[in-house]
Amino acid sequence: MQIHDLKNVDVRGKYVLLRDDFNVQIVDGVIQDTFRIDSSMPTIKHLTSNGARVVICSHLGRPKGKVVPEMSLRVVAEYMNIPFVEDCLAKEFLLDMHNGDVVLMENLRFHIGEEENDIEFAKKLASGFDLYVNDAFAVSHRAAASVVGVTEFLPSFAGDLLIKEIENLSHIMENPKHPLVLFLGGSKVSTKIGVLKKFVQIADKIVIGGALGTTFNFADGLPVGNSLYEESMADFATEIMRTADENGCEIYLPLDKGVGKEFAKNAVRENRDVTEIKDDDIIIDDGEKTAKRNVELLQNVKTVVWNGTFGMAEWSDVWGYSSFKLARALGELTKRGKIETFVGGGDTVAALDACGVHDDMTYVSTGGGAFLEFIEGKELPGIKALIK
Repeated sequence: MQIHDLKNVDVRGKYVLLRDDFNVQIVDGVIQDTFRIDSSMPTIKHLTSNGARVVICSHLGRPKGKVVPEMSLRVVAEYMNIPFVEDCLAKEFLLDMHNGDVVLMENLRFHIGEEENDIEFAKKLASGFDLYVNDAFAVSHRAAASVVGVTEFLPSFAGDLLIKEIENLSHIMENPKHPLVLFLGGSKVSTKIGVLKKFVQIADKIVIGGALGTTFNFADGLPVGNSLYEESMADFATEIMRTADENGCEIYLPLDKGVGKEFAKNAVRENRDVTEIKDDDIIIDDGEKTAKRNVELLQNVKTVVWNGTFGMAEWSDVWGYSSFKLARALGELTKRGKIETFVGGGDTVAALDACGVHDDMTYVSTGGGAFLEFIEGKELPGIKALIK
């Protein structure tokens, strides 16, 4: 894939519109995870150190074209210690900028034209700038005005982070070391259809857990109690298992589950074999036998791709047991050079952080939906707009 990058671009004195993804969780005015912000810093430093006048645009949440104070990016500007501009369409401040300056503008989605990729909004956003840089892989699967529309009006390039994402994720799809195993969790099979169809063709093993695993267990005729699953996806699950068998790809489903009598963080946990789930059981995590089996599978693997936790990992150790056990095993084996590990998805990355193994992975993507769409082989609009 030939894509326009910044290697030979003279940015000195140029006004650069930089699209970053600062869609972070903020609770009581405090940023909960700065991973996406910190990952954007290499491109920002490259531009400012080379004399560009950098104006960052981003979004936060889903304000649907309205000004929602709780979704302001001001707290991100404060974290970065840079000036903040209260409207992403403001231009007056440009006159006061000098080479090497950087500012952050207010939430793009306070304007309805952003998500609608309105051409007039894109034109207004682009006006006053000399070039555009997309460093927001996590939103490059969206045909938004700040991702696609502005490329109609400005010379457009990929930032360091976007290039890094493309190179690392392309490696998974084009030249992975085998055996390759996909660990796939999360809540809905319907959001992982493309990934499953792709990986039954290229993976040696697929481990399906979490509520996805519950749906697959249901398709196998097993009891699932009063739990989250997708009855409508049972036929697809059966089809995927049949296709995997035809392609020599082994599918591993949960052997047991961690269950409670209420869907709550403080629920009392019991581990129960998948054949023994009771009608009033609520499945909240994969079980201890399943977690042990998953770690054992890693001993003869060269490449791991992981998306989606296997339980409510955000509810600490009790209900994050299976996810944390996998995260720690992956960290140890990757650090020892035994496997290459590629991880994507907000909840999954948070599980790495909770275990202190984030930096041990081969590559951790900033993308969630974009990560999934890229590895299933879809063409992302934001990347397509930058192809030479």
